[in-house]
Amino acid sequence: MTIFYNKRMVSTMRFFFVVSLLYICAMFTQLCNKIFNQSIVAYHEHNDVHQAISNPYEKSSIEHLLFLKNWIDTVQWHLEDIIRDPNIDPVEALGIKRWIDRSNQERTDVVEYIDSYFLEKYSKTVPAADATINTESPAWAIDRLSILALKIYHMQEEATRADATPEHRAACQRKLDILLEQQKDLGTAIEALLADIAAGRKFMKVYKQMKMYNDPSLNPVLYKNEK
Repeated sequence: MTIFYNKRMVSTMRFFFVVSLLYICAMFTQLCNKIFNQSIVAYHEHNDVHQAISNPYEKSSIEHLLFLKNWIDTVQWHLEDIIRDPNIDPVEALGIKRWIDRSNQERTDVVEYIDSYFLEKYSKTVPAADATINTESPAWAIDRLSILALKIYHMQEEATRADATPEHRAACQRKLDILLEQQKDLGTAIEALLADIAAGRKFMKVYKQMKMYNDPSLNPVLYKNEK
C-alpha cells in the first residue's frame, strides 16, 4: 500500500520531530545541571581540596563523566582561591600552581571524552548538504555550564551570608539573578545545538586539544632543560 503525504502533513511531522528533539535535548541540560549541583554539594560536605572523589555513577556512563567534570572544576575553583592568599608560602603556591596545571589537563581530557559520547551518539546522523559547524563543540559548551553552576552556588552563598552587609547581599543577589538568566540562556543554546546536530543541520568536528605547556617536546623551558 502506498501512502501519500501532502505538504501540510509533512510540515506537521517535521514540526513534531523538531519539538521532540528539543525536548530530549532539554532533558539533557537538566541532567547536566542536576549532576553539577550534586557534585558541588558533595564537595562542600567536607570542603577540602584533598578529599577523594566519590562518583556515584557507573564508570561507562555519561553521568559519570559529567560528575567527574564538575568535581575537577570544583576542586580547581578552591585551589584558585587558596593560591590568592597574600600570605601563602611561595613553595606551597608553586605546588598549587602545578596542581592547577594538572587539573587543567584533566579537565580538557574529560571534555574530550564527553565530546566522544556525542560523536558516537550522532554517528549515524547524515549531515545535510548545507549543514554548518558550530563555533564550539557540545562538550565545551557544557564545560561553561559546569562553571556557571559553581558561580551560582558561591554567589548564592554570598547573597545569603549572615555576616555580610545588606548592601553586599543585595549586590550579590543582583549578580545571582544575572547568572541564573545566563544559565537558562546557555542551556537553551546547548539544547538548540544538540537538536541541530541530531537533525543534521549542524555537524561536529572535534580537535584534540594540543596544550603545549605540559608537553616536554613543545614547552621551550622544558626541552631546553633536557639538553
